[in-house]
Amino acid sequence: MKEIVAKSLISGKNNMNIYRGCTHGCIYCDSRSEVYGKTYDFEDIEVKVNAMELIEKELSKRRKKSMIVTGAMTDPYIPLEKKLENTRKCLEIIERYGFGAALLTKSDLILRDIDLLKRINEKSKCVVQMTLTTFDEELCKLLEPNVCTTKRRFEVLKEMQKANIPTIVWLTPILPFINDTEENILGILNYCKEAGVKGIITFGIGMTLRYGNREYYYKKLEEYFPNLKREYMKKYGSAYGLKSPNSGKLSKLIQSFCKENNMLYGEKEVFNYVWDFTEQDGQLSLFDS
Repeated sequence: MKEIVAKSLISGKNNMNIYRGCTHGCIYCDSRSEVYGKTYDFEDIEVKVNAMELIEKELSKRRKKSMIVTGAMTDPYIPLEKKLENTRKCLEIIERYGFGAALLTKSDLILRDIDLLKRINEKSKCVVQMTLTTFDEELCKLLEPNVCTTKRRFEVLKEMQKANIPTIVWLTPILPFINDTEENILGILNYCKEAGVKGIITFGIGMTLRYGNREYYYKKLEEYFPNLKREYMKKYGSAYGLKSPNSGKLSKLIQSFCKENNMLYGEKEVFNYVWDFTEQDGQLSLFDS
């Protein structure tokens, strides 16, 4: 763990990252990319020790309320959060000032804060976003080794449903030749339906690789899927965006599913909903349809 004093916490687009780095160990993580400027071990977590002071200062000056979003770069519920509780402390400040919150995570540690999330949702708006990539539990343990499996994340979504907290599923990334199958997608979609999620986002069906995360990903391919690295290099070379050969078929499957189940689909619809702070009324009816 590395402690730093940050100059600011909330970006101009209302994103915040309380930590930098991660110990979930997901083999595909784009946040490992050198473009983000983290020059030391990715698993050596950078903790912004003045995060609570910064968010208090920034929110107290704002006249207009908005959604505060976290989890894009670093999961707000990494294991270290269990001890430090910095995410919870920031959420308490968000709740006190009447702002909304949208959190993206893979961790069931978020259930610790469900009482606080309920209060935020009742007072303003709270959206829980959960990443689901791999229906098969054993494969999930390889791809995302140090965080709870997809089945447990589904159980988290169910608990949010019971608490009337709207949820979004990030069905991404989908790794070519690994989890880009109809069986995998259907399994996750069934979870989404049963948990009554508000919407699904995919960013296409594929993944991204660039300097920093490419090397780590290929190392894991050689460890878990012998010969697959050669297949990747042959098909994609040094491309940034790696679209699955099944992307067209799977995209249509997901889109049709969302339409049939009255769910939001795609970046535009989902992000418009997540960022819209005006949707404060009728929270209890979100799952009635």
